[in-house]
Amino acid sequence: MAEGLIERLNQLEQAVRRAAELIAGLKAERAGLEKRLAEQARELENLRAGAATSAEERGELGRLRLERKEVLAQVETMLKELDRLEAL
Repeated sequence: MAEGLIERLNQLEQAVRRAAELIAGLKAERAGLEKRLAEQARELENLRAGAATSAEERGELGRLRLERKEVLAQVETMLKELDRLEAL
């Protein structure tokens, strides 16, 4: 009976050691996943910031195109006026 009890205790000890090793491995995996998650969160934030900048740049580009169009119209008007004055 004592031998059966010792054998059972040895089995339990081995099971506890395997469980402890498994827990240690899971903790290491969790730490790695948390690190990866933090990196991806930073990357997402950078992408969002870049998207906001791109939207601002597109808006500025649109304003510049409109301004260019207005300036070209003014130049065309001035050239026509000069042609008219030269014809006199």
